[in-house]
Amino acid sequence: MSIPEVGDTAPSFTLPGMVVRAGRRTDDQYDLSAAIGRTLVLAFYPGDATLVCTAQLCSYQEELDDFGDLGALVWGISPQALDSHEEFARDASLTFPLLSDTSGDVIRAYGVQAPGIGLRRSVFVIGPDGVVRWRHVGLVGLRFPKARTIRRQIEQLVA
Repeated sequence: MSIPEVGDTAPSFTLPGMVVRAGRRTDDQYDLSAAIGRTLVLAFYPGDATLVCTAQLCSYQEELDDFGDLGALVWGISPQALDSHEEFARDASLTFPLLSDTSGDVIRAYGVQAPGIGLRRSVFVIGPDGVVRWRHVGLVGLRFPKARTIRRQIEQLVA
């Protein structure tokens, strides 16, 4: 599948996910349609507990309150299973949901699969209307958009 362009309706999905808050893991199903009405940041990352992924998601964690103040949700998506996500979330003190796309269906729907490495490190900002409002798709996977860059995109949506 091709990468959704800015202005395209975001591909819908439902994925299992988990979140660790106050030391407790909570599993749930995360459905894009349930996020309609709020801005959603989808952060696709290649692997739990890898150096660059940890740096990326920890930087988003540090800005999570700012994202929340703007009415935005943050969901991380990777192909690892929920138990791997739990260990990563606990070790990196992540408190936003990590979704498991073990089949790769959502990764393919967003066009961010990459032969040999699994997926391209990518971030999509989806507006409250379910439309892609901003995107960053990495070519190699070592670079990621900074939280302040994403925050500026969200601010433009709520302005």
